[in-house]
Amino acid sequence: MKNKLFMIILVLVIGVLAACGAKDNNTSNSGSNADVSTDKQVLKVGTSADYAPFEYVDAAKGEEIIGFDIDLIKLVGEKIGVDMQVQDMDFNSLVPALQAGKIDVVISGMTPNPDREKVVDFSDKYNETEQVIIVKKDSGIKKEADLAGKKVGVQTASIQENLGNEIAKKVDVSVEGRTRIPEIIQDMMSKRLDAGILEGGVAKGYLKTNDQLVAFPVEEQPEDFKAIAVPKGSDLKDKINKALKELAEEGKIQELEEKWLEKVE
Repeated sequence: MKNKLFMIILVLVIGVLAACGAKDNNTSNSGSNADVSTDKQVLKVGTSADYAPFEYVDAAKGEEIIGFDIDLIKLVGEKIGVDMQVQDMDFNSLVPALQAGKIDVVISGMTPNPDREKVVDFSDKYNETEQVIIVKKDSGIKKEADLAGKKVGVQTASIQENLGNEIAKKVDVSVEGRTRIPEIIQDMMSKRLDAGILEGGVAKGYLKTNDQLVAFPVEEQPEDFKAIAVPKGSDLKDKINKALKELAEEGKIQELEEKWLEKVE
């Protein structure tokens, strides 16, 4: 009887151990499957969200960064099979952040120049624009020569800063840098600045919302086009260029231009 009882208990123990082993195997297999991620790669995109209509936050609608560049980089992400995670930072910190590996891509109305091209690579151009000088209507400033003895605001480390310095070689004007575009407008309204140099599309937004402002084109327009920046030697450059070409051929970039961009009238 004892032997029979012992055999029954032994069989039950073996059954329990077998069940546990099967459970462990299933858990192990499940863990292996979980390790194989089907999620898209995420790329960190740096931008300076003070440059409407290219990248900005419409506080009346929420905290999301929106604009031409943001829509474009998301379409590029779809083309190359990655998710683009947009981060806001000061314009003059974008290239250093890209060099340091803190971000993977920069799209921020950025124009390639020799200094930037030494440390990062740029995609093909995706947009061209004009530069304007924005002033208050009652300023008496109607042309570059009228800037003599005045203070002109520009965004630090931008093509507008370079342009301001070129104008200063012809006209006795003081060029002052600001971190973000709204600071230029605020300082003009409070008379700490007499004028600002902005991209035409950006100036258009301020002209729409402030009837005290007017703008006129810079006399000598520099070649100004925007491109996407990536780390030096990155294979992202070729992938992004292919995506931009396809988006242009499909009419997607033109659709974004019609949605977001207008020239100064």
